[in-house]
Amino acid sequence: MRIRRITFLLFLFIVSVSCGQEIDTLYLKKNYDLKEYRIPMRDGVELFTVVYTPKDTSKKYPILLNRTCYNASKYTNYEYKGYPSKYLVEDGYILVFQDVRGRYMSGGTFDNMRPNIPGNNRRNKKDIDESSDTYDTIDWLVKNIKGNNGKVGMYGISYPGHYTAAGMIDAHPALKASSPQAPIADFFFDDFHHQGAFLQSYTAAFAVFGYQKDGLTRDPWYRDELMRLYADPAPDAYDFFLRMGPLKNITKKYHHDNFFWNQVVEHPNYDEFWQKRNILPHLTDIDHAVMTVGGWFDAEDLYGPLNIYKTVEATSPKANNTIVMGPWDHGGWAREKGKTVHNHIYFGDSISTFFLREIERNFFAHHLKGKEVEPLPEAYMFDTGSKEWKTFDEWPPKHIEPLSLRFGKNGTLKINEAVDENTFFEYTSDPNKPVPYTSQTEGLTFTPRKYMSDDQRHASRRPDVLTFETQPLQEPRVVAGEIMAKLKVAMTGTDADFVVKLIDVYPYDHENYDHNPDNIVMGGYQQLVRAEVFRGRFRNSFEKPEPFVPGEVSEINFRLQDVLHTFKKGHRIMIQIHSTWFPYIDRNPQKYVENIYKANEEDFIKSTIKVFGSSSVEVGGTQDCCAPEPFRSANENAIKD
Repeated sequence: MRIRRITFLLFLFIVSVSCGQEIDTLYLKKNYDLKEYRIPMRDGVELFTVVYTPKDTSKKYPILLNRTCYNASKYTNYEYKGYPSKYLVEDGYILVFQDVRGRYMSGGTFDNMRPNIPGNNRRNKKDIDESSDTYDTIDWLVKNIKGNNGKVGMYGISYPGHYTAAGMIDAHPALKASSPQAPIADFFFDDFHHQGAFLQSYTAAFAVFGYQKDGLTRDPWYRDELMRLYADPAPDAYDFFLRMGPLKNITKKYHHDNFFWNQVVEHPNYDEFWQKRNILPHLTDIDHAVMTVGGWFDAEDLYGPLNIYKTVEATSPKANNTIVMGPWDHGGWAREKGKTVHNHIYFGDSISTFFLREIERNFFAHHLKGKEVEPLPEAYMFDTGSKEWKTFDEWPPKHIEPLSLRFGKNGTLKINEAVDENTFFEYTSDPNKPVPYTSQTEGLTFTPRKYMSDDQRHASRRPDVLTFETQPLQEPRVVAGEIMAKLKVAMTGTDADFVVKLIDVYPYDHENYDHNPDNIVMGGYQQLVRAEVFRGRFRNSFEKPEPFVPGEVSEINFRLQDVLHTFKKGHRIMIQIHSTWFPYIDRNPQKYVENIYKANEEDFIKSTIKVFGSSSVEVGGTQDCCAPEPFRSANENAIKD
């Protein structure tokens, strides 16, 4: 029973980042031939590759390449898992699925976000990365797969999205269209960390990425490691991790032999190890079509798509560069469920189908087949408040008025108004009684998802959460673009995290949604629109953390990622600020220690934290100031090299 449960959980994890609309297996067998290959890389390592070729040989077809760490073998024997979409399959492409180096049936050693080595044509043949593996794969495919038209497109969600972005660097000339979807850009800001804070909720996922396989295999080799956490899965993750204690206990009990976990533990700061794995500095001089796709409610990879798009826009004027952001969680656009719902919020019907049929399908048809279609806008963005698609000639847009939100007495939130900057608001943060990240009791999971639009009433009622809100809006207010938290703080401890939330408070007469259980009341619902955490020790440098001086005022400035949301008439705008967000984020001891992953139980202390009235949250436009920004310095160095 336990093994079956593990297999099911693993299936859910893999499907969640790879599946889409199903197409009849009989259709594939009737219209496609299937072969398996072992494609040699420049250093002699062979990568396992599954190729579906259209049976109709009267014309030539472009190649669609998906490179994955999630098992290309699942596409063999016509066991098609529904991705890419049925529209692309029916349109006719040569469909290619490849295990990346070190995974499943491919040779070599796996590396989480293998560092990029610039210059495919200048390097030693043994110097490899994901860019060179992609180049060598495309070169082999166009030369050896009959019936191709010499044009290649790449796509992928999550990790495969990262491999798509890596393939854009020093790209093969045949690569004409790339669609990185929910791509990882930098592991210090995506997935396993958010701005240096560790996502403790990802603890179980380490088993998937932290063990090397012994040989070629079509089956997961890390089931036993998954069993360590899931043998008796806890129904309440909050209670489970609180009883677990400091992160060092996770090392001792579960992940002591996990190479990825140990890399995280030994590199708590943004040192050279992480900097080398940041793909953003290498996204330069891209000259083909790029469509980056993301979900506004993607708890795993929101930073990646936004920053990959912006980087390509800034560094690659020859690229035909587009971004699409919809009302989805991680990879939600690849699955059509009829009603588009995130957690408790209904956004409309068949929104994923619209993307797959009208946006993605036309993107590849135009750039790989030469089909005449209406050009995509620069930005195809879904407004999560008005619940409609909007298009923009630039992102972030400049024509929508930014808002400056400031904190007044008695919990008031002021829009573009001055407040008393000498006042302050304080709360006592206790890491032994942390603020839950969700209103619901959730068991252990690979990655959390629902919280990104969750009701925040559970938090606003706590004394360790500062809550500010406006009066009901007399007119709708649209916010679009980046969000910057600019806090001035002081504390009794020597370290702290800061969570800032932008929230849409519904009027009390808001109707309930049919899809929700009876206990979910939408009247007064405090919907999370955007939130982010910042580890205070990194306020001046992600590479060189430093403690706070008790009682001394410090500036904390950080981005919350982008947003497109209309606060409707009668709704309120709310800001919440607190210092724990558990167990989504690990607990900061609040006593400065060199390495939080090695902190002791006695290091966790209460801290009284003041937030001064001179603080603000700037919403909309381009917030180009103040936050420590690793991309800029890293990108400058990469360009110099």
